[in-house]
Amino acid sequence: MRSIVFALVALVLAGCASQHKAKDVDTKVDMSAPVRGDSVVGVKDGDMVYQRKVAMNEELRRLELDVYNLEANVFGGPRYLDNRGLYGVLRDCRVQLGDVKNGGDGKVRWTESREYVTPDDDFSSIGVEDKKRIVGVSEEFLKDRMNRFRGYKSTLEKRQDEYETKVKVCQMELTSQKQRASQ
Repeated sequence: MRSIVFALVALVLAGCASQHKAKDVDTKVDMSAPVRGDSVVGVKDGDMVYQRKVAMNEELRRLELDVYNLEANVFGGPRYLDNRGLYGVLRDCRVQLGDVKNGGDGKVRWTESREYVTPDDDFSSIGVEDKKRIVGVSEEFLKDRMNRFRGYKSTLEKRQDEYETKVKVCQMELTSQKQRASQ
């Protein structure tokens, strides 16, 4: 009975251990030869391995920049210094489709609303740091942030494909409509 209680306590404690705790990582590779700036091939524990090692601050920065650039390319708008993005190109094309000069009916074609994928930054705490300056702080687990931004990237890549297709379709319709109007 005592061993069952001990096992249950150990199981509960193991379950309570955070997956976000920092742990030591063995990155030593013997007989290493560089492949790229961040990767090597070599021997580790007798096995031939490929190892890619990155500083997580750089990896997160790269991922965030990729996501924000992708969102700017897809949606543009006021959040991104009012660049048009694919959304703006599609909206302009649909406006031209309705233009009477292009053989349209004088009505603007419907365009879905612009909905950004990434939320505006918000702070979970605002206060005074070290009695010297007012700061805003938001905090989340690194792994959770990486996963969240990977999700944003995946969603934006899909939306980019969708908008590229919609723009091409609209441009083809506009060309066809202009040709019919000129005849």
